[in-house]
Amino acid sequence: MSFETLNLNELLTRALSAAGYNEPTEVQASAIPAALAGKDLMVSSRTGSGKTASFMLPALTRILAQREQAAAERKAAGPAAGGPRGPQPFTNATRGPRVLVLAPTRELAMQVAKAASDYGRFVPGLRVATVVGGVPYGAQLAALRGPLDILIATPGRLIDHLGSGKCQLGNVEMLVLDEADRMLDMGFIDDIRLIVDATPKKRQTAMYSATFSGNVGRLAQDLLRDPLRIEASSQTESHADIEQRLHWADDFEHKNALLDHILTERSVEQAVVFTSTQRDADWLADRLHDMGHSVASLHGGMPQGRRTRVLQGLRSKHLRVLVATDVAARGIDVPSISHVINYGLPMKEEDYVHRIGRTGRAGRTGLAVTLAERRDSGMIHRIQRYTTQRIPAATIEGLEPKRPEPPKPFDRPARPGGKSFGPRPHGKPFKPAGKTFSKAGPRPAR
Repeated sequence: MSFETLNLNELLTRALSAAGYNEPTEVQASAIPAALAGKDLMVSSRTGSGKTASFMLPALTRILAQREQAAAERKAAGPAAGGPRGPQPFTNATRGPRVLVLAPTRELAMQVAKAASDYGRFVPGLRVATVVGGVPYGAQLAALRGPLDILIATPGRLIDHLGSGKCQLGNVEMLVLDEADRMLDMGFIDDIRLIVDATPKKRQTAMYSATFSGNVGRLAQDLLRDPLRIEASSQTESHADIEQRLHWADDFEHKNALLDHILTERSVEQAVVFTSTQRDADWLADRLHDMGHSVASLHGGMPQGRRTRVLQGLRSKHLRVLVATDVAARGIDVPSISHVINYGLPMKEEDYVHRIGRTGRAGRTGLAVTLAERRDSGMIHRIQRYTTQRIPAATIEGLEPKRPEPPKPFDRPARPGGKSFGPRPHGKPFKPAGKTFSKAGPRPAR
C-alpha cells in the first residue's frame, strides 16, 4: 500500500514524499480511510507507530476541502461579494480553528505542530498555532485573534484562553485527543470536558490512548459517536528494533559505575537517561557534565525557552546525553537516539514502553538499558507482566553485582478446592541471557 491509494490530496502526498515517507504504517493504513470518511475513532498504538500522521493527514485533507469549497463559492458570487480579488472581511464565522488537537505536554504539542507544518508544507497559507503553558501569552493571543486552521494545545493553558474569551472553538470540525490516558493521569479530565463543551456537537472526534479502560473508556463513551475501534502495534509487541537489557546494581555507587561505563561506549550516538524526579535529573546532568559529557537536563520545571533550546541541541547533535523525566520526554522524536537508559525506574508500567520508544525509531535499531537495585524488583516484575516479555539480565566484566539476582515472582496460591496450593513459578520458566560484555579501559571510579 502507498499513500496514493489512501485518496490523499496531491499536496499532501508530495509533502510525504519530500519527507521520505512512501508507505503508511499499520495505524495510518487503518485510521486514515476511516477518518477521511468522517468516522469517530478510538485508536490504540504504541509510541513511534506514526499515529500523529494518522490524524494530521485527514485534518489537512479537511482543511483543503473546506478551502476549495470556499474558493468556489467566492468565485461564483463575484468580486463584489468577496471573489478571488474582492474583500474578504473577517467575521466570527471564520474565527478560531477548524481542527483542535489536545496534548498532555508542551513537548508533544510542539511535535504535533511540527508534523502539521511538515505535512502541510505545500498547503498555501496554512495557519497553525500552539497554545501551551510556560510561554508568554502575547504571541498566543495574536494567533488566536485571526482565522486559524489548526490549533494544538495543552488543556490547562487553553482553559485560560477560553475563560478570558480570547479563544473561540465554535468552528471546530475535528477534535483530536492525543494520549488521552496521559491527560487523565495528569488530572485534566474536568478541563477536557469544559473544552469539549465549547466545541460544536456536530464534530468529528478521534481519541488516541494506550488503554481505553476505566476513566478513559467512560470519557470515550461520552464524547464519541459510534466510533471505530483500531488497535495497531499493541503495547505488548516485541519491539523488534529495540534490544532490552537489565543490569542489577548492588547499590547507588554501583549503579553510577554502570552508567558511567555504558556512556563511554563508542556505540552510544545519543542517549536519553531517565530519572524519577526533576531534582534527580538536574543532579545527574551536573554530575555527567563534570565528567566531560555534553549533557543537559529536561523536565517540566524548566522555562519553555530553555526546554526548546535543549531539544534543539539534541536534534542538532550538540548534546550527546539528555537526562529527562517521563513527562518532559514525551513526544521526543530524534532518530539518532541510540540508547535509552533507565537510571530511575518509572512510576507506571506503561511509562517504560514510552521511555524505550525514544530509541529504535525511523527504521534504526536501539538499545534500552535498565539499571535496577533490589528494591526495584517489584516494578521490574510489573513491567515484564505488562509487556509480556522478560528483560534479559546482563553483566559488564569488572562490574558484576556481588549480590545475587532477586528471586522471580510467584503466582498467588490457588483457592481452596483447587488442584494446587502454594507458590508456583510465574508463567513459563525463563533463563536469563547471562550475557557478558568485555570492558575496555580503566574501571570507572566509584
